Amino acid sequence: MEPTRKRRILIVDDDGAVQVSLALLLKQSGFDAVCADGPQQALDRLQAAPVDLVLQDMNFSLQTSGEEGLDLLARIKGLQPGLPVLLMTAWGSIALAVRGVKAGAANFFTKPWDNGQLVALVEATLDAAAPGSTPRLTRRALDAQCDFSAIVGEHPKLLKVLETIAQVARTRAPVLILGESGTGKELIADAIHRNSPRAAQAIVKINMGAIASSLFESEMFGHVRGAFTDARSDRKGHVAAADGGTLFLDEIGELQRGDQVKLLRVLQDQRYQPVGASMTAQADVRVVSATNRELAELVASGEFREDLFYRLNLITIRLPPLRERRSDIPLLARHIADSVAQGYGLGEVVLAPDALDWLANQPWPGNIRQLKQTLERALLLAGKQHLGQADFLAASAVDEGATNGRLGVDGMTLEQVERHMIEQALQQHAGNISRMAKALGLSRTALYRRLERHGLGAGVREE
Repeated sequence: MEPTRKRRILIVDDDGAVQVSLALLLKQSGFDAVCADGPQQALDRLQAAPVDLVLQDMNFSLQTSGEEGLDLLARIKGLQPGLPVLLMTAWGSIALAVRGVKAGAANFFTKPWDNGQLVALVEATLDAAAPGSTPRLTRRALDAQCDFSAIVGEHPKLLKVLETIAQVARTRAPVLILGESGTGKELIADAIHRNSPRAAQAIVKINMGAIASSLFESEMFGHVRGAFTDARSDRKGHVAAADGGTLFLDEIGELQRGDQVKLLRVLQDQRYQPVGASMTAQADVRVVSATNRELAELVASGEFREDLFYRLNLITIRLPPLRERRSDIPLLARHIADSVAQGYGLGEVVLAPDALDWLANQPWPGNIRQLKQTLERALLLAGKQHLGQADFLAASAVDEGATNGRLGVDGMTLEQVERHMIEQALQQHAGNISRMAKALGLSRTALYRRLERHGLGAGVREE
């Protein structure tokens, strides 16, 4: 019987010392390693023998723009679309590496690297990699494997996400979910937990942007009686509540830097210390985090700790925005309409073909959340069970700022839409921070951060 082939990894770097160090590390970890000095040699190596993973530098000349690295990545993906690529970069070029991930790389790591973290990243990337450019499994086959009942859609980009969940849910590996606001990151976290061995225990969800820094330790780790003035009894924190289950850290990019080190200690050794306690406690938790911000760029700017970033993103899932999976919009629209109608006791609802076409052609900067709001508003305003395009046009015209029967934000980026909404709330509520936060569905802390980011804090008042 022929022995199983070791997984082969191609190292592409013009620095001989980097090649030797990586090749030695990979061979000690049970992989085969082959090296290339630059793009042409790398492509020759790929065509000469099978390769399971590429570790690729971003620069191969005195120029440090990274364009050579991006070009090589594009050529590798064109030659073998399903071959995973991990990019190597310096801290000063993280923004470039993020461009590479958006262009198809599986992930990136920085020089100098931590050997243990790099081997873990290599193994996780190989385990999660699919052999082709399209998902191996149909939606029906994925549903037979796992419970994805709360997730609607059949687009290949969504199926790739579901495949990844099916591969990692049964492990305890930390997962970072990236995606624009409204794409359904919480549903993905629920699916990871529901299909894990921890499903019988709790999934504890925390909005990290809603916890004031002064309350972080008490909220996360709990406190003992007498720890502070109002501590009249012992209180269990979120970490203890998630013992044996899953800890979902939503809006992780909003966590204050001073609190990040406190969270890091828990992730490193699964131990925490309640406020006022003299001893630490143990908690067995699987961490899933999510953010609509580019966490790697926050690391590069110094807003987010590098060590915490690497603790969180062993597995990274990028959720596609709704505009990149338009074929799913009719499925989502019918599903949402049925759910809304049931909730309001409206009976069976039918969406006409012209209504579905109109919905499928909208920009949806707010993604699935905005689609749901649009459907709910149209159903309530129309007052009937058969909705056509005209009903949606009429409902959208009710919204302030809607133009030409569209949603009023055409051509705007997500950042621009967010700024626009905050400006409207500022004007509508005369800068009252509490009323603005309530209207926007944010905590005061999260709103203050967004005001600072957009330079809009001057007109804000407390009451």
